[in-house]
Amino acid sequence: MEIRAGGLDDPAVVGLLRLHLAEMAERSPPESVHALDLTGLAAPEIGFWTAWQGAALLGCGALKALGGGEGEIKSMRTAPDHLRKGVASALLEHIVSEARARGYRLLYLETGSGPAFEDAHAFYRRFGFSDCPAFGDYPKGDPFSRFMSLEL
Repeated sequence: MEIRAGGLDDPAVVGLLRLHLAEMAERSPPESVHALDLTGLAAPEIGFWTAWQGAALLGCGALKALGGGEGEIKSMRTAPDHLRKGVASALLEHIVSEARARGYRLLYLETGSGPAFEDAHAFYRRFGFSDCPAFGDYPKGDPFSRFMSLEL
């Protein structure tokens, strides 16, 4: 598996991100979908990585600089044909390593709530993330969002 920086102009990446946005829209009301589109992921404060096996896209993930030694994980997604193969783990390890290299002391993430997101919650807990209050500009008390953090 090779993890590469960038790739937002690759058709396979565009397709995976469209799938990600569509599934988030199916699982949460519009005001509770906080996934970034291509324009959002191209912002200068965001690093974006893709995982590949040869020409096959395996997944993607991003890291947003929040300032003050903090960052946020965004757009973690494994391609459907590559679930349960260690792709998400490799991407998350890469992003956490990048956050440490940048000197971040805290990483956050926002994900959905409910049964469709239980696997994601368990995944992040395995890496040491724990539940936390809403952060940044996220609305407090949104029953469709779950917030987690990891001290680095």
